[in-house]
Parts: sequence; C-alpha cells; structure tokens
Amino acid sequence: MKIPVTRTYAEQLITHYESYFGISGKPLKLSKGPTDKLHQDFVVLEFPPNNKHQMFCYCTVGMSADGFENDTIELFVYAPKADEILVELLTVCASYHRNSRPLDLHHTVNIGQSWLDNSKCDHGFISLPYLDGQELGNFEFNDQKINCYWFIPITEEERDYKIKAGVDALEQLFEDKQLDYFNPERESLINSREKF
Repeated sequence: MKIPVTRTYAEQLITHYESYFGISGKPLKLSKGPTDKLHQDFVVLEFPPNNKHQMFCYCTVGMSADGFENDTIELFVYAPKADEILVELLTVCASYHRNSRPLDLHHTVNIGQSWLDNSKCDHGFISLPYLDGQELGNFEFNDQKINCYWFIPITEEERDYKIKAGVDALEQLFEDKQLDYFNPERESLINSREKF
C-alpha cells in the first residue's frame, strides 16, 4: 500500500513521537542541501532531555511519506547535546532513502563525516529501538505499520565487522563492550589491527 501524499501522515507521526516523549518536539529543516528531493512536509523533530531519556533525540517526519510500498521507515538518533549537524545527518539519510536506495533494518550508512564534533563515528547502523521498544518503534497509519528505527553512530571498523561477522555479532559486541552509543568521543570497539 502506497502512503498517500497528505499532511495527515506527518501530523499523526508527530503525535506519535510527542505522545511517547511526553513533550512537544521542535520542527527543524535545513536551509540548504537535498531538501528539494524530500516530501514537502519533511522535518526533523528535536526533543530535549525529558522523562523518557536524559539526552536529546532527533526524529525524521516524512522520510517514507508517499514513497514506498515496502521499506516504510523513519529514523531517530540520540545525542548528548543539540546540534544542527544531526538535522543534516537525518535529512541526508532521508534523501538517500527516497532517491537512491531504500534503507531498512540492519543497513549501514556512510555518513562521510563525524556524526558529532570530532567523533571517530562516521558511519551509522540502523537498529531496532532497543532502549524504547515497540511503544516508539511501531507507528500505525491507515492500517499500515511504519517502523521507527534507531540510527546508531558507529566507526568504519565496526561497519566492516558487521559486514564480515554479521548483524548478530555486531549487536553482541555492542552488548559485551557496553556501547556508549551517544558519546561522540568514544573509541571504536574494534581495533583497526584486529582480525575477525
């Protein structure tokens, strides 16, 4: 089922996010970049620390609006501070999803720059919303399920490990080494000289 071009999708998705976090999100748009290739209602919502999490959260609204019969997803990323670069990151992901190749669960993305500050994490891994579960992860619109997935910043070495060892191995590595997922200064969990 194709999602129709309508403000209703964006409005209901915003309500979904705001109901989950318990506060209003601030809608943000880039003034430049690939915005002309996105749905007219596309925005990124910024949520400051709240009762759910003591960190910022940025969520796409309209990444999959009117575009696909499958691969209907939205993304969110957590961060220790507010930064417009996260709006850019999610906008570029949304543009890639709509115009190049649809993104989906367990895909990796080459960001092409640090996700925040001078972080070594210049890639992203699309994950289930393990911190939040289905309450945030499942959005229903017109009897269709849209998945809201967690964008986790990772290093190139971690991306390579996922390609060679598999998704389960990467997620086990995150658990074993207690991934500090929203710390831009974290070191890679994989030593660049490590064999796997």
